[in-house]
Amino acid sequence: MDLFVNSLIALVSIVNPLGAVPLFLALTPTYTQKDRSRSARQTSIYSVLILGGFFLAGAAILGFFGISLQAVRIAGGIIILNSGFSLLNGRFEQSRAVNEKVKEEALHRADISFTPMAMPMLSGPGSISFLISAFAEHQNWVSRGWIGLAIIVTGIIIYLILRSSAYLHRMMGETGLKVISRIMGFLVMAIGTQYIIAGIYQLINDLN
Repeated sequence: MDLFVNSLIALVSIVNPLGAVPLFLALTPTYTQKDRSRSARQTSIYSVLILGGFFLAGAAILGFFGISLQAVRIAGGIIILNSGFSLLNGRFEQSRAVNEKVKEEALHRADISFTPMAMPMLSGPGSISFLISAFAEHQNWVSRGWIGLAIIVTGIIIYLILRSSAYLHRMMGETGLKVISRIMGFLVMAIGTQYIIAGIYQLINDLN
């Protein structure tokens, strides 16, 4: 259960669905509440499939490229640290490669739920590297099951937040959402730092 809670907190912090609210609203200006709910549901399903797919493929990816767990921890920690730094400095969208051109293209797309919302906005390099590392770190399937459950619950949280995006934006405003994103950024930076330290510590132990 502790693994589930820790994984859920880490995933929600890295994915940061609250930070995606302004973009979701900007890309759905003509949507009714029913349309937004449908798009939120599709986005959450795609996000779970992407995150779950990379999580389950973690061992195969590491084995194919011959990458050690220590290397994944250090590299993943750097990516997560960078994501947290971007959140802390109010550059969440830019850190996920969502620029004005991407937004403009998305406005003319019939469905925004897969791209840019599910990927790269919500299922970015930070969350993917975290899950690949988690799969390699936890060798038994009970532990992996808890992490898989955390992915599903993260998807539910994504759905609930995006579904309520208009209400959240009215209640908290742009400033409130940015403040929460920056708090999330601090947590994400701490997670990234922890991964880097764990990777270096394990690497030193292996060398000795």
